[in-house]
Amino acid sequence: MKILNRYIAKQIFVGFLLVSFSLLAMLWLTQSLKFVEMVTRQGLPVYLFAEMTSLLMPRIFNVLSPIAAFVAVLFVYNRMINDRELIAMQSAGISPWKSATAAFVIGFILTVFNIYVMNWGIPQAERTFRDLEWRIKNNMTQMMFREGEFTSLKNGITVFIDRHEDDGSVSGIFVSDESKPDKKITLTAEKGRLIQAESGPRILFINGIRQEIDKKTFKFNSLSFTRYSAEFNTTRSSKKKDQSVREKNIFELLNSRNDPTLSLSDRRKNVVEGNRRLIYPWYNLLYALFACVGLLISNFNRRGQTRIIASEVLCMILVCAGDLAFTNLANRSLYMLPFLYLNLLVPFFVCLYLLLFYNPFYFYHQTAKRKLKNAH
Repeated sequence: MKILNRYIAKQIFVGFLLVSFSLLAMLWLTQSLKFVEMVTRQGLPVYLFAEMTSLLMPRIFNVLSPIAAFVAVLFVYNRMINDRELIAMQSAGISPWKSATAAFVIGFILTVFNIYVMNWGIPQAERTFRDLEWRIKNNMTQMMFREGEFTSLKNGITVFIDRHEDDGSVSGIFVSDESKPDKKITLTAEKGRLIQAESGPRILFINGIRQEIDKKTFKFNSLSFTRYSAEFNTTRSSKKKDQSVREKNIFELLNSRNDPTLSLSDRRKNVVEGNRRLIYPWYNLLYALFACVGLLISNFNRRGQTRIIASEVLCMILVCAGDLAFTNLANRSLYMLPFLYLNLLVPFFVCLYLLLFYNPFYFYHQTAKRKLKNAH
């Protein structure tokens, strides 16, 4: 029996890897499109692009893992039925529960791994991602102003920089400021330095000329300077955002009811998120059982197991929809929180009952005996 369990578990694990990596690759491609503009227009280095997109993978893997487990288990057990392997196992007296042991073990391992991912991996990845995103958006370096290109800011300011020096300074600076409707200011300088101040980005000009023209009176002023500092009131924020729900650990989430700094709505969201971190990983085990219980307790059909597979997929969709619905309801009222647990526990114990106590061959033989007795 151990050899059979290892054989089935190996097939499920290989199938899970193929399905999960395929789905991850597709979703990574769609998510990475959001950051392509940073590479093409802002000059974001490729390694930072890869780092930012890879930090999204723990969150995506956590969502895809139960679905990948369901598909892998369903495919393996259906193939074993078509190859008559499960038929031979049942003829040898192997019960449905023993046949489902491999799926149960794989589902439990994925559950433990996802508990780690949800409670330690995702918060750490979210904190790193937000810090990296903040540094990129507020960094006055080559990612904001590229060599030899005109950079237009949202407040009517255009900046041109000829070259970035190795010491961090820049040379050949040209700035056109039309942020004020009645004035136009032009700044040129031989050298300068980009500074990120608390109030926003600034440029320190060295050896240059400031020219100003009044659009109403057409009065022109020109000023030569040795040092001059200009501030850009861009929409970029120099302050980090508040800590998101995904960044908090489970202890902070579950104890947020007593946090006076949070609103009532935020407290409910934190509590629900903390409970979901305890619940959601177990869907890996539940979906693995969903995928095999119908195939193991049903009678063999030479025409295929289409109805059984469709029923299992429908049950999985209903449970998934219930999880989303009860999560939204619990965000409005914590009295709905127990339904999140019931949505997991009720189908889980139903699957265990069917695998442990439902014996289709017993009922088949009892029916055959009654028919034979009635015939006599």
